[in-house]
Amino acid sequence: MLTQLSIRDVVLIERLDLALDAGLNVLTGETGAGKSILLDALQVALGRKSDRAAVRQGASSGAVTAVFDPGAQHAAHRLLADNGIEAEDEIILRRTIAADGKSRAFINDQPVGAALLREVGDALVELHGQNDGRGLLSAAAHRSLLDAFGGHDKEVAATAAAYAAWRAAAAEAEAFARETADARADADYLQAAVAELGKLAPEEGEEDRLAAERALMMSSEKLAGELAAVVDLLGGGDRAVDTRLISASRRIERLRPQALGRLDAAGEALERAVLEATEARAQAEAALEAMDFDPARLDAIEGRLFALRGAARKYKVQVHDLPKLTAELADKVQALADAEGRTAKLARAETAARLAFADAADALTARRKAAAAKLETAVTKELKPLKLDKAKFAVAVHALTLEQATAAGHDAVEFQIATNPGAPTGPLTRIASGGELARVILALKVVLAERGTAPTLIFDEVDQGIGGAVADAVGARLARLGRQAQVLVVTHSPQVAARGDRHFRIHKKTAAGVTLTGVSALDEAGRREEIARMLSGASITDEARAAAETLLAARG
Repeated sequence: MLTQLSIRDVVLIERLDLALDAGLNVLTGETGAGKSILLDALQVALGRKSDRAAVRQGASSGAVTAVFDPGAQHAAHRLLADNGIEAEDEIILRRTIAADGKSRAFINDQPVGAALLREVGDALVELHGQNDGRGLLSAAAHRSLLDAFGGHDKEVAATAAAYAAWRAAAAEAEAFARETADARADADYLQAAVAELGKLAPEEGEEDRLAAERALMMSSEKLAGELAAVVDLLGGGDRAVDTRLISASRRIERLRPQALGRLDAAGEALERAVLEATEARAQAEAALEAMDFDPARLDAIEGRLFALRGAARKYKVQVHDLPKLTAELADKVQALADAEGRTAKLARAETAARLAFADAADALTARRKAAAAKLETAVTKELKPLKLDKAKFAVAVHALTLEQATAAGHDAVEFQIATNPGAPTGPLTRIASGGELARVILALKVVLAERGTAPTLIFDEVDQGIGGAVADAVGARLARLGRQAQVLVVTHSPQVAARGDRHFRIHKKTAAGVTLTGVSALDEAGRREEIARMLSGASITDEARAAAETLLAARG
């Protein structure tokens, strides 16, 4: 709710600090006292249009600050978090206007754009007046209001999920159709490429293996000569290492018995040396045999590398990507062959998803029509005490085409009214007069109050053109709304004013030739005097005071 409104140098207001509370807050005052100035200033803080005419004459700038306590779970907190504004218990909206008309907007002392300020303001306050073009008067909001009234959360969620599944299936079918069309346009190229690459049959890591083998073969002749010398040294004739080691080992063995253990270590070492030398010669001989130079094999390697690298250049990939490319192109050719079956399968899936959405939307439509009838009855019941007993309120649920359907279903919902018997119903703003429209909005708000609303509701002259029992009925309904949300009402009706939980009087005062608007919170005595003034005019009589006392006592 709105807890505090501070205004500085706006039109006729020099300095104003207004503390507000829950329930029904009434604002009264003589015609021209500045009630509209107060509401206009609040709208500036809520992000509505402002200009330099709003700045009080002689002041360099004006400012309006509105402090709200909407509750921890209110959607406005999530909206602020989504825009990087630190969450606090209070939400403070502030707008400054320079004398040249330029304005700056702040939320919780952080500068923001006017669009965000207005979005947050719309979430916190609903302003209902004769020129209100949003909220209950906007057909765009009627569908969600009807769903809230009917408690259609489950059906709305099911319809949205079915719609998302249908659009996803349709998108997949459309994407595949585009891919298939592109593939068919390149069919000859794809088939030729698959045939060529299939014949080439590139393998993973093949280039690296062939390059390494080629390098080895090119150096194998020199390596073979060196290895042959090593083999000769290790095992060639009487001077071979292993022959000499074996001879030495045998002599040690013959001498070991006479050496009384002194040659045991030497003998064991020679035995190991014989084994290692034999193993070294075998490994060297094997390496020498493997390094036989084969010119035909070298030519084959070079030819294969040339073919692989040529294909990579042709298809503009790296050689190591050729196997992957081969598989991808083969998949496309296969997909082209399977396209007809795949297309039919996707079409069936899209049709099934569309029918599922239609079923969900039909179920939601049925619930909406049932809720529409209940809403019509409930609002009509509220209209009768508001001197609109001959009015006909209707909730039109129109079917949309499949192309117009959205995640919210295939219905358009509009609240309509006919104020004269026998006349057709039509949009609220086109049929109802200003006073009638305000009372229709009040009836709607009373019926819809428990189905979600902004924490603060403002009604501007909802009692225009009425009095007596009708005005009392308006006041009773505003008081009922005040038990659901904070309500501010600008009123000329003493019956409405008497119903308030708090009463503020807007007045003008002139000092040193300067006229300013002020606001005073009234106590019980002050309320009696103000309501008496509203009843009798400028000259307050004892009868008016008695009547005011009666109204205050009857408020319950």
